[in-house]
Amino acid sequence: MDPRMLLSCIDFRYITDVLTEEDALEILQNGQVGKKEREDQMLTQGYPAYTTSCAWLGYSDDLLKQLCTAALEDGWTRFKVKVGADLEDDIRRCRLIRAMIGPEKILMMDANQRWEVPEAVERMSQLAEFKPLWIEEPTSPDDILGHAAISKALVPLGIGVATGEQCHNRVIFKQLLQANAVQFLQIDSCRLGSVNEILSVLLMAKKFGIPVCPHAGGVGLCELVQHLIIFDYISVSASLDNRMCEYVDHLHEHFKYPVQIKQASYVPPKDAGYSSEMKEDSVRKHQYPDGEVWQKLLAAQEN
Repeated sequence: MDPRMLLSCIDFRYITDVLTEEDALEILQNGQVGKKEREDQMLTQGYPAYTTSCAWLGYSDDLLKQLCTAALEDGWTRFKVKVGADLEDDIRRCRLIRAMIGPEKILMMDANQRWEVPEAVERMSQLAEFKPLWIEEPTSPDDILGHAAISKALVPLGIGVATGEQCHNRVIFKQLLQANAVQFLQIDSCRLGSVNEILSVLLMAKKFGIPVCPHAGGVGLCELVQHLIIFDYISVSASLDNRMCEYVDHLHEHFKYPVQIKQASYVPPKDAGYSSEMKEDSVRKHQYPDGEVWQKLLAAQEN
């Protein structure tokens, strides 16, 4: 779509104090410059991704090493580790993965809303030695001012704050940006209501100079967000600085048009649509309560 057509898709109610239609039009018009070159770049190089698959909480050290080794062999350079359950466990696991990937590769941390605000600052001060780029969801996703306080406290440590996967509308994102509560903004393709809503968030992030690094740790989310983040680069942000998209290597086999990763980057999809269509056989097997998968689970419970 051309800039004015895109503009007609966006609801600007409640966000005009930070982004007017005129602001958005200017951003989209500026995005036309170099657009063809960026599109060609995406087709040849893809969009940079990071992996979350190596270091979930509950993984043994041996499994973490095995998965990390395999990821390194596949060319991954950006890794995310889950933290927040136990400090000593977090330190041990972060030390292990940092030793494996070396000092030059990028490490992120994700607490999945585990901490109080002061606790988040204290914990990250103790984990700062492992040089994380960001701490994701350090506290309640609804606590905008709490995220702002954590963000301010972590600036001297060089650690950014990332959040957004639980944010369900443009107003929440507006306030996160206004409060300087995030250094990395994480849209979720299903949590936000429609591509239209997402467009407004991408444009606000551009105006505030905050990189968008989508959340994709769920069924089909990688398939969806690849479209959004490649569009963001080609037509809105025009930058790859501190930008990357999450990738989780789970459950893609259930989709007709599964995401493709090459050299740790998203390969732009060539098929029409949003890549969200699931295979009929997978849907049938998982249909509740008569599908094959549910029948086995229910039978096991009865026994």
